[in-house]
Amino acid sequence: VLEVPPTAFVPPPKVDSAVVRLVPYEELPCPAKDLRLLDRVCREGFNQRRKTVRNCYKSLLSTEVLEELGVNPSMRPENLTLEQFVAMANWLADNPQH
Repeated sequence: VLEVPPTAFVPPPKVDSAVVRLVPYEELPCPAKDLRLLDRVCREGFNQRRKTVRNCYKSLLSTEVLEELGVNPSMRPENLTLEQFVAMANWLADNPQH
């Protein structure tokens, strides 16, 4: 991690900046069965992140399914973990006719 001072930019921003190095996992910590479904679940959540999980995903997952997956329907998507996003996507992959 390298901090970049505002004077490195023209005009200088009123925020702090940094350069970070991202190292990809050799083995995924939470593999998704279908990346398209994971993408959809993430988009649905982050497009409406101030709504509750129940309201964001009501067309995809019932409240009962959310609770079965260990997802609190009253939470906001911004507070979900990677494991919870993957669990929802994997449930959709396993239940295409829901």
